[in-house]
Amino acid sequence: MILLSDPLYLFVFIGLFSPGPNIILLTASGAKFGFQRTLPHLLGVVIGVGVTAGLTAFGLGAILLALPSLTFALKICAALWILWMAWGLWNSKPREIDGTDMPMTFLQAVLFQWVNPKIWAVALTAVSVYSSGLTPIGEALRLASAFSGINFFVCMFWTFAGTLLTYLLSSEIAWYNFMRLMALALVAFSIMIFV
Repeated sequence: MILLSDPLYLFVFIGLFSPGPNIILLTASGAKFGFQRTLPHLLGVVIGVGVTAGLTAFGLGAILLALPSLTFALKICAALWILWMAWGLWNSKPREIDGTDMPMTFLQAVLFQWVNPKIWAVALTAVSVYSSGLTPIGEALRLASAFSGINFFVCMFWTFAGTLLTYLLSSEIAWYNFMRLMALALVAFSIMIFV
């Protein structure tokens, strides 16, 4: 019932469910590595998003808004990291797993949230529009739990969707087309950071 009474939860769900770097990467990882091997990546996204949202509510968001040069530096880091991940998807081989071909780790996924512009945008909007008037710590805990709790189910859905795509990607051409489409989506997102 609390989900229906607080518009924050609907906003966070829509913000996190819509396509962005996490959705693209989890779907591609689910298709390439399967659900179980993608689980550390998934959990890293869930924890990282919650920490980022909590810190935003605690005041880090206000610092970013007050320091445009820091915001621009974060955008540059985000664009470069996203382009690097796009390059990896573009060159991805069909379901061949060797020592160099591994899903994103838990720590990599947590750290990526620090430069994920979509998460910052959703968290900054949530803090400014859906504040409940709690203490800074209470607001940080409220936002962190909302983002992590909702994102857990969002990430599960997209990772599982990726594993189901494996059946459609049985030919090498279908695989390359899918991975290159995911890579191009990441490239487009890296450009949108600056728009």
